[in-house]
Amino acid sequence: MALQFHSVPVTPFQQNCTLLWCDDSKRAAVVDPGGDIDRILKAVEERGLKLEKILLTHGHLDHVGGTAPLSRQLNLPVEGPHEADQFWIEKIVVQAQMYGFPPVETFTPDRWLKDGDTVTVGDEVLEVVHCPGHTPGHVIFFHRASNLALVGDVLFAGSIGRTDFPMSNHQDLIDSITKKLWPLGDAVKFIPGHGPMSTFGQERQTNPFVADKRFG
Repeated sequence: MALQFHSVPVTPFQQNCTLLWCDDSKRAAVVDPGGDIDRILKAVEERGLKLEKILLTHGHLDHVGGTAPLSRQLNLPVEGPHEADQFWIEKIVVQAQMYGFPPVETFTPDRWLKDGDTVTVGDEVLEVVHCPGHTPGHVIFFHRASNLALVGDVLFAGSIGRTDFPMSNHQDLIDSITKKLWPLGDAVKFIPGHGPMSTFGQERQTNPFVADKRFG
């Protein structure tokens, strides 16, 4: 498989920061660097990778808290999320104070993403799917060639994202999962923002929030 991945749990929330890299070129992206930059860079160094960009699924603190220093240190462009999450990114300094996180800096992505866009990691191309609900600007990244999706906090093994935040919407989240994720195929394996991997097919069978039998 030309696209490889490795997840590094970061922050007290144990968020799955994921390294994605092209096997041929060893060029890599870091997805959702929420914090613990030294731990992320150690994983990059151990694999002999060349970081070329940062990709973000949404604007919550535990997913974007390390973006500004990492981007500045390595001169990395930031792509994502959708512009509807700008207000979350602007609030991360306050979020960090509220949750007792180390101080963080806000930032402006170099590229906001929208539904139907693509992003590259080395020679590999991933599709961008806008999946609002948990946040209004949440996006997921789908690598069709390897049936791999990075879904942030849209979907988890056995659960779904919270919708009790400002601008969250439970019905939008259900629609994002059932109308945007499921059509990608049951065989798709996904890396969630927290917890273990699963497949869309497994969640359609067993996830109490979005299993097919709920809508039958």
